[in-house]
Amino acid sequence: MRIAVIDDEKYSRVELIHQLRKRLPQAEIAEAGSGVQAMALLERQTFDLLFIDVHLGDMEGTTVAALARKLMPQAKIVFATAYSEYAVRAFELQVNDYILKPFDPERLDQVLDHCLPSAAAEPPASPQPLDRLAISSNRHTILLDVGDITYIETDGSGRGCVLHTLSGKEYTDNASLSEYESRLNGQGFYRIHKTCLVQLKFIQDIFPWNNNSFALRVRGADIPLPIGRDRIKELRRQLKIQ
Repeated sequence: MRIAVIDDEKYSRVELIHQLRKRLPQAEIAEAGSGVQAMALLERQTFDLLFIDVHLGDMEGTTVAALARKLMPQAKIVFATAYSEYAVRAFELQVNDYILKPFDPERLDQVLDHCLPSAAAEPPASPQPLDRLAISSNRHTILLDVGDITYIETDGSGRGCVLHTLSGKEYTDNASLSEYESRLNGQGFYRIHKTCLVQLKFIQDIFPWNNNSFALRVRGADIPLPIGRDRIKELRRQLKIQ
């Protein structure tokens, strides 16, 4: 299943994608942050389900929906909006459903049940947890216990990542951080920054950092790891910090 999330508000995109991955972990999800990006995306790929913000900043979501309906007649289209009056407008424009911001998980379930009845009939598949990761380091294949990894960061050169462990050992690999984020999805890892993925259970403290931002430390390492401004709220939620 292929899903597109089109919204010019980054936080809304991130939150909706997070909820979709919990419900449909096998789905391929693409995103666009503007009408122009959405147009280019729809011309390159086809989708089974599209969530489209009514107001995209550079154009109306109705324009994007019209193109999607033309290119993909069988696709289901859902309007995402902060304004309840667009619920009626959604059906006038012959889209399949609507969802209000902030996104309510129960309402999202209803939308998916309505638009994807086959997905509703089957419980979401749970990805099998990985016990070990196979990484290529110095021309060797190393099987590294996932439970020993404290954090993974980009190597700074754009060629791969460095994996840090409880023992203090470091391992380099040529896989990207996005690949590791995907492989470790659902196993207690969270991407705190575009350059760093941490195992939540090893976080020791979170503290103020430069320019009103935050950083954290993990067990076995004294190096502060900066937290992206757009990621601190979700990190606190996952750690159940009020």
